[in-house]
Amino acid sequence: MNLEPTIKPRETRARLVQFIEHEVARAGLEKAVVGLSGGVDSSLTAYLAVEALGLQHVWGIGMPYNTSSRSSIEDARLVTSSLNIHFDTIEITPQIDLYFERFPEADRVRRGNKMARERMSILYDQSYVLEALVVGSSNRTEGLLGYTTLWGDMACAIAPLGALFKTQVRQLAREVGVPERIIAKTPSAELWPGQTDEGELGFAYADVDRLLYGMLDLGLSDEQLVEEGFSPDFISRVREIMRANEFKRRMPLVPELD
Repeated sequence: MNLEPTIKPRETRARLVQFIEHEVARAGLEKAVVGLSGGVDSSLTAYLAVEALGLQHVWGIGMPYNTSSRSSIEDARLVTSSLNIHFDTIEITPQIDLYFERFPEADRVRRGNKMARERMSILYDQSYVLEALVVGSSNRTEGLLGYTTLWGDMACAIAPLGALFKTQVRQLAREVGVPERIIAKTPSAELWPGQTDEGELGFAYADVDRLLYGMLDLGLSDEQLVEEGFSPDFISRVREIMRANEFKRRMPLVPELD
């Protein structure tokens, strides 16, 4: 059985462009602001936003920390120069370092979460100034696995890539013309030096996307998934990750009162 989660690139591209155009207009706005990290997700989001709104209505913002790699900063600039959109760089090093001077014992996960939330705080402040909608770039794989920072990178007004697995994001990125060096590079949120998404998760996107597609979209049982070559431990681990992170995929719960 083919468990590769493919898309129809042209049709998907048209639907996502229409989605962005419609939702920005429905909010009574004309502009979008996108946080650009130099990665494939944010790059694709910028390309789709430009197609939907026009280059004069899309603002890219890079928010590096002092450990951010030079190549990521260069890739973010490559995207903005290719699209000819507005771009601004806002360093987050001063405020992050000042905060953690008070908490020197903070581990790298805590610091990384603070960076993600600081970046989203900046995007929302800039969206107010620019009268623009914050367009997020999280994908479906990240959302299902909870590989996101609550009220950080997953906070946005709209998430056009939210229905696409990571491998589908790469497919669509090639369709719209995102530079190949961005598509092919190892995914990393650069929350600390040497950090990679797949290294932190403990498995490859290609493998977990196939599993998630079979599990959720095709409705295969665990027995059928094992027959397709997935180990019981891998299946169990992914199910537990999804269960433990369910709270990230919903709005805050409100009690029902009589």
